[in-house]
Amino acid sequence: MKISFNWLKQFINTKWSAEETEVLLTDLGLEVEGIEAFESIKGRLEGILVGRVESCESHPNADRLKLTKVNIGTDTLLTIVCGAPNVAEGQLVPVATIGTTLYDDKGQPWTIKKGKIRGEVSEGMICAEDEIGLGGSHDGIMVLEDALIPGTPLNEVFPVETDEVFEIGLTPNRADAMSHWGVARDLRAGLIQNEINLPIDTPSVSSFHVENRSNRVSIEVKKPKLAPRYCGVTVSGIEVKESPDWLKNKLKAIGINPKNTIVDATNYVMHELGQPLHAFDLDKIKDRKIQVKTLKSGTKFTTLDGIERELHEDDLMICDSQKPLCIAGVFGGLESGVTKNTSSIFLESAYFNAVSIRKTAKRHGLNTDASFRYERGIDPNITEFALKRAVLLIQEISGGHVTSDVDDFYPKKIEDFQVFLTFDKINHLIGQEIDSGVIKTILTSLDIKVNNVSESGLGLTIPAYRVDVRREVDVIEEILRVYGYNNIESDSKFNVSVANSSPYDDYKVQNKIADQLVSQGFYETMANSLTTKSYVDLIDDLKEEHNVNILNALSSDLGVMRQSMLCSGLESLSYNINRKSTDLKFFEFGKTYHKFNSDYKELKHLSLFLTGFKSSKTWIRPQETTSFFELKGILASIFEKLGITDLSFQTVESSLFSEGLMGKIKAQTIVEFGRVTPHILKSFDIDQEVLYADVHWDAVLEVIQNHQLKIKDIPKYPSTQRDFALLLDKSVKFDDLKTSAFKTDKTILKEVDLFDVYEGDKLPEEKKSYALRFKFIDEEKTLTDKQVDKVMTKLQNRFETEFGASLR
Repeated sequence: MKISFNWLKQFINTKWSAEETEVLLTDLGLEVEGIEAFESIKGRLEGILVGRVESCESHPNADRLKLTKVNIGTDTLLTIVCGAPNVAEGQLVPVATIGTTLYDDKGQPWTIKKGKIRGEVSEGMICAEDEIGLGGSHDGIMVLEDALIPGTPLNEVFPVETDEVFEIGLTPNRADAMSHWGVARDLRAGLIQNEINLPIDTPSVSSFHVENRSNRVSIEVKKPKLAPRYCGVTVSGIEVKESPDWLKNKLKAIGINPKNTIVDATNYVMHELGQPLHAFDLDKIKDRKIQVKTLKSGTKFTTLDGIERELHEDDLMICDSQKPLCIAGVFGGLESGVTKNTSSIFLESAYFNAVSIRKTAKRHGLNTDASFRYERGIDPNITEFALKRAVLLIQEISGGHVTSDVDDFYPKKIEDFQVFLTFDKINHLIGQEIDSGVIKTILTSLDIKVNNVSESGLGLTIPAYRVDVRREVDVIEEILRVYGYNNIESDSKFNVSVANSSPYDDYKVQNKIADQLVSQGFYETMANSLTTKSYVDLIDDLKEEHNVNILNALSSDLGVMRQSMLCSGLESLSYNINRKSTDLKFFEFGKTYHKFNSDYKELKHLSLFLTGFKSSKTWIRPQETTSFFELKGILASIFEKLGITDLSFQTVESSLFSEGLMGKIKAQTIVEFGRVTPHILKSFDIDQEVLYADVHWDAVLEVIQNHQLKIKDIPKYPSTQRDFALLLDKSVKFDDLKTSAFKTDKTILKEVDLFDVYEGDKLPEEKKSYALRFKFIDEEKTLTDKQVDKVMTKLQNRFETEFGASLR
């Protein structure tokens, strides 16, 4: 938010510099993010003088140029080559001397230098009005009044307004400070705390009067909950024209482009007092009737930007007897706006429901200065005052007379808020006792009325415009920010309490696994939990009735909460693949959202995505495509890190995977992983294999909470290994073989690994070859061949009996 220092000083006449004021405003909670210099004419006309053309002759080497001698109040005349058709002897003209900086139409600087033009020396430049920022004409040089004296600086003839503009990072709760008046109120409170007591000069509306009642507009508010207060008045006989310089400069300083006297006046009052206003062309209001109401969903309405919009049934509209005129508090309509031919206006000033305006603005993707204020909450008690202030300003700059009474619909007054503030609570929260007299002074300076004082505390009335001050703690925060956080003494003694935390807290476990994945080459992503409804149709496992729908969706692509982590991850993969980054490892901790009948449920997941090659190609090794078993190994390392060793795997039946496994502990699913189905990948424009794992994080946390950590010594005795090459049916899984092996022996058999798989034409049909490696350790003594051979014989017999295996 931009605040003009000159404008601010119209409310509170401080002698402080902008830098001093900046520090105080920041201390008060209105953080000044920067100060920007403003000049009504860029360059401030520095180096440009009044000159008299003493002679003007044709250039000897150019038909369209003139050679002039110009007096700028010095003993020596300047020789200047000029190409303007209207330059003539005896004229008083603006002269940019050597070294002067001028600015082109894009604001880029350039410097006047001494030079030669077609062989003749030129010692300056006679300027057109657009070249020095005094107008838009470039038809010829600017001719000044005859009474001026050569050598007079042009910025003495045409005063240049300068200003310092604060860029304030306004927090959403400070709706009261969304104007120069609001900032001035805070500044006054801060100055009082610095023992500088200055009054606030508010604009007077005592000269407002109704000249006749010939153009009364009747007002009917059909939605009083959405428009608790609505004021209107008509002004006739106006002339819509360009605003005076003082008004244009005020608006330009805060980044607003002036348009005409009516629009500029409403903008000025909005930034002055914080009350948005809207002017309608009176002749375009049918039957002189204004209705504040909602319309049917689907009603078409064209706004001032020329875009036809489709209204929602909850959008509050300003209408006449036949048609909508304006989206209340958000944006005006194209057909009712003020034009240069407008001679009478209906001026609106209202207090609208903040939630209603916010929803409408978001629904239509509109963010205007008016909606910015309405959706945060404005002062309901200055509605009429601001209307009269705007009318007087319009009469001053655009003429006209008031042709109706102020029609003020305000059936139920919005009352100020009552709070009882206890001294004990103040001292407890602040940690330091503040004198009660200082407290009362601070509260009074903030327009908070002290109704009564007792030994325990203060009875207070909070003004309605302070929508953020409703509780005792809110009042204490107000006291503290004005008193000054820097004035609170720090205790030399610090007490530290250590919280009892579990090593199995979600964030700790999550950080541990995230660190491990990053060390394995993964990148962490964070996708939007909002997604499109159409993704449900891609995956049979997802049901539309389980969608959690967004009531006021920003767009159709963000209409529901995600039911699966897969689609948002594939969006990230697709984005990168389409930009030639094809070797990817992503992981994300996130939630999915589900509706089961009337119940809503959130489930946390860890999702992993692998695609492309394992590593970049080098001269010493070929590239290998990421494989299913690499993903399985990564998952195994995660579960090993978490101490989960008793997972059993089975084939997963899911439309997500063309081939996949499911890891369980008893009946509880811990992870599902595999190759993503090609038709799903095609929907995301991905034509390479993608491996995906969905770790059910809530289940993981539940399992590790009950995990019993066992510690044992590192074996003192060496291990030994033996291998089997088995001929098996293709239906036999390694996991079944591993389980069967440990059932055979649990004393010295420690590990079972699969190190080779072969399927080919040298084997019988429906057969495959598994090469298994067994690791043996006796923790009490060195193993003997006899012990190992005995177990290997048992394993062979068991495999032959259970699986029909045979040794190759």
